[in-house]
Amino acid sequence: MTILNESIADRIQNFEHATDTAQVVDLSPQDGKSFVQGPTQPALAFATIPQLLRDAVSRYGPRDALIFPDARLSYYDLDRAVDSLASGLLALGLGKGDRLGIWSPNRLEWVLTQFATARIGVVLVNINPAYRQSELEFALNKVGCKALVLAKSFKSSDYIGMIQALAPELEAAKRGILQAAKLPQLRHVILMGGAAEQNGIWSFDEVSKLGGPAQQLRLPQIDASLLPDDAINIQFTSGTTGQPKGATLSHYNVVNNARFVTDRIRLTDNDRLAIPVPLYHCFGMVMGVLGAVSKGAAMVFPCEAFDAATTLDAVARERCTALYGVPTMFVAMLQDLEANPRDLTSLRTGVMAGAPCPVDVMKKVNDQMHMSEVTICYGMTETAPVSFQSYVDDTIERRCSTVGRVHPHLQVKVVDEAGQIVPVGTQGELCTRGYSVMKGYWDESELTAQSIQDGWMRTGDLAKLDAEGFCSITGRVKDMIIRGGENIYPREVEEFLFSHPQVREVQVFGVPDARLGEEVCAWVVAAPDAKLDEDALRVFCQGQIAHFKVPRHFRIVNDLPMTITGKPQKFVMRDMMMKELERQV
Repeated sequence: MTILNESIADRIQNFEHATDTAQVVDLSPQDGKSFVQGPTQPALAFATIPQLLRDAVSRYGPRDALIFPDARLSYYDLDRAVDSLASGLLALGLGKGDRLGIWSPNRLEWVLTQFATARIGVVLVNINPAYRQSELEFALNKVGCKALVLAKSFKSSDYIGMIQALAPELEAAKRGILQAAKLPQLRHVILMGGAAEQNGIWSFDEVSKLGGPAQQLRLPQIDASLLPDDAINIQFTSGTTGQPKGATLSHYNVVNNARFVTDRIRLTDNDRLAIPVPLYHCFGMVMGVLGAVSKGAAMVFPCEAFDAATTLDAVARERCTALYGVPTMFVAMLQDLEANPRDLTSLRTGVMAGAPCPVDVMKKVNDQMHMSEVTICYGMTETAPVSFQSYVDDTIERRCSTVGRVHPHLQVKVVDEAGQIVPVGTQGELCTRGYSVMKGYWDESELTAQSIQDGWMRTGDLAKLDAEGFCSITGRVKDMIIRGGENIYPREVEEFLFSHPQVREVQVFGVPDARLGEEVCAWVVAAPDAKLDEDALRVFCQGQIAHFKVPRHFRIVNDLPMTITGKPQKFVMRDMMMKELERQV
């Protein structure tokens, strides 16, 4: 019996038992080897996304589900809106296994589309809101999207202009029978908000009203045909080289990961979770939306894209008890909070993920934002996404220096270059096996075979496990710098430079060098009002770290290039630095 079929009393009892059990289960490596296994409780749910939602609706129907700046939906409202949209998509001719792309910042339509596509077995394809025209063309064609749901624009991106440039045939096309030379499989373009501007484009509201009794009657039949192992979501990984790869996830992957993430932060139906992280990423749509639905919690979306002041206002106004974000988001919120205090005493827990969290930031989040139970997560899109997470009662030092301990029902090992498990405390590549590993990269059988070997997902991340099973991520295999035969791990140098009191952010990477092969380069963001220069940093390193690890090149910058999810883009920094060095020659 899955958790979805339990009584409320049983569910509470099982949750408490699972929480207590997770604390006493031995999660440490055995026999001195870097191999750990997660708890076997709570049990895995062999369930689909529609089943997850239906369970929440039956339990928590009249309670708040979604809160956006311009909309507030109960779980009953959400259920009706999802069925209406799902029926409309059926009326368009979309069916199980078809792919639908979504290109938008955080909006109500995003969440409705997430559940409506899952309702009828259509594979949702997440398209990065920062993508431009050529990237959009690649993504739509790579997975053969039959439909695209998009916002009109976002920041400097004119979405509707870009799709019209790619498919000028829209101007003369009848809706539903688009034939575009550059997008040969695309048939439908659906615009969020307001009326469509061209004959060939549907409005989102139109599609939501398009389905009739015939489509409504089909929904239960389709529901019965859905399997938890079916592919339901494609997310493009942001590789530093080559074209993005479409990580393909199943209901089973994401439903269970969402449950376990929110188990660790002890989320319940009495909680209100603020989600300022992007929906197109696993952080928003899996850990956020599906995680909240798995517990019947309310979801608060402060704005289309993260803004510190707006997020804090929403948390205070809606009395949120939990908050998600990357460390840079929390730094920005702490700065805004100092200038404009709010009552955040309702906050208790949340997740900080995506990058290491400095100890002083964690302490301020605990004290000034009242988030004493905030946890750290680690994972990757290909593992749905979380593999390691703190417990709410881990020490601040553990939460900042590690990514916690292994998640339920997963096995993790750290291996050397020959694939052999290394001793505890030894660095190697992290590999994950279990329910969360993706089905594969869409239409990339060779890349899939390279990445998943005997069920083990090779993460490409360097890590260490300690004797208690806490994991420390030490870098990327491909980020390693080889300087004159010496192996240098950027994370080690970054952590040392972080200890300088006037350094707020730092990224270390390699740049080509004719004599040594590579040289070490560091980009540093100074703390507010700090007077920091390159010579001072160089002096700070001398005698403290090995000479070959001391960066040859330092640059003091105002900010670092980041992805929309707050991850530093070292390849962008490297390219910019290489161009600068070439000009100096």
